[in-house]
Amino acid sequence: MADYYDILGVGRNATQAEIKKAYRKKARELHPDEVGGGSPEEFKEVNKAYEVLSNDEKRQLYDLGGEDALSGNGFAGAGFGGFQDIFDTFFGGGNTRRGPASRTRRGQDSLVRLDLSLEEVVFGADKELKHDAVIECPHCFGHMTEPGTEPIPCTNCDGSGSTQRLTQSVFGQVMAQTTCGQCQGYGTVIVTPCGECSGEGRIRASQSVNLNVPAGVESGMRIRMGGRGDAGIAGGTPGDLFVEVHVAPDPVFSREGDDLLCTLQVPMTSAALGTTIDIETFDGVQSIELEPGTQVGHIERLEGLGVGRLHRKGRGDLKVNVQVTTPTKLDARQRELLVEFANVRGEDVGSLVQTSSSVFSRIKERFTGR
Repeated sequence: MADYYDILGVGRNATQAEIKKAYRKKARELHPDEVGGGSPEEFKEVNKAYEVLSNDEKRQLYDLGGEDALSGNGFAGAGFGGFQDIFDTFFGGGNTRRGPASRTRRGQDSLVRLDLSLEEVVFGADKELKHDAVIECPHCFGHMTEPGTEPIPCTNCDGSGSTQRLTQSVFGQVMAQTTCGQCQGYGTVIVTPCGECSGEGRIRASQSVNLNVPAGVESGMRIRMGGRGDAGIAGGTPGDLFVEVHVAPDPVFSREGDDLLCTLQVPMTSAALGTTIDIETFDGVQSIELEPGTQVGHIERLEGLGVGRLHRKGRGDLKVNVQVTTPTKLDARQRELLVEFANVRGEDVGSLVQTSSSVFSRIKERFTGR
């Protein structure tokens, strides 16, 4: 059973302020909803440890007899055997020592950034990620000791991980159990730590992982790769790797859900007469046929040429927004032809100007009376 003081990372003489500060830090680190957080079981252990150590009465009982003293066994109808266990805990019974703590710990989760192009989002992509990570020591394979050696039993606690001492309490002189200061509660001591990792069992190194990015991901999404995070301690389960996606803007196309959008500039004459235009897409060259009289803002839809759908089969559409361009610089001949075209259609430019002048004249007369 883990020691509550070890869980919070405080000494047995810690003040309430120190316990509260350590709890808040651990709770933030291990909250399951946080990236890099711990498991729900670890989070529950932290809360349970704080519940006991933040209460002076519960803490005193815990210091005297560990979790058995808190359970109330023997005082609440558990029979004489339960009372005897508590009595032995308080007054030096020989079978109440807690076992040594395990060095095994789960590795931390990691977060890395992945930059993608819009084209990679459209079709999906296989990417190789290189990042700094904590990996198992290749020399000792996580055992923390030099190959061929093993931790030895602690001589201070005889491998139990805890020691007993007489102390004065409300019950009189009692035997209290404390974590062994020589082995830190593990019951063994590493005499010959691994020279490669200095007895940590892990080292920091560059790591490569292959990731299949599904089509349709969006900026800000995180892809979880289970067991690809930091290596655990002493053979513990590795953490998870979270890949945060960032999609770079594309110079031609933008995205709207599962659809792609782009703008096509078409000359005024082509829009009026109709034409066929080839455009470059992520699927290669596609032909668009514009009907005569195409207007500004007309949308040509190319089905199935949009973004791959993330959780469904198929792809969205490519929407081409047609913008009709009007010439701004005309030579004499071009202007003559346009005037002739306007006259043929009954669009007398001079009449439009005269009509406008007449309108302004009437407005002037209304306000001036002349």
